[in-house]
Amino acid sequence: MAKPKELRVTLVKSKNGRLKSHKACVAGLGLRKMHQTVTVNDTPENRGMINRVSYLLSVEEA
Repeated sequence: MAKPKELRVTLVKSKNGRLKSHKACVAGLGLRKMHQTVTVNDTPENRGMINRVSYLLSVEEA
């Protein structure tokens, strides 16, 4: 079975003062602090959260 593609997501802007739903997307991706990097699977659900808060994130293929 093929290994799923992964994305490295880094929070580069603060989530303070953002919409509640945008904060929820950041939390859903597993990000808590500024400049924290997490690796998430490349799924449609994760892509949707990344697209919604793309202005707060830096994304690279892992």
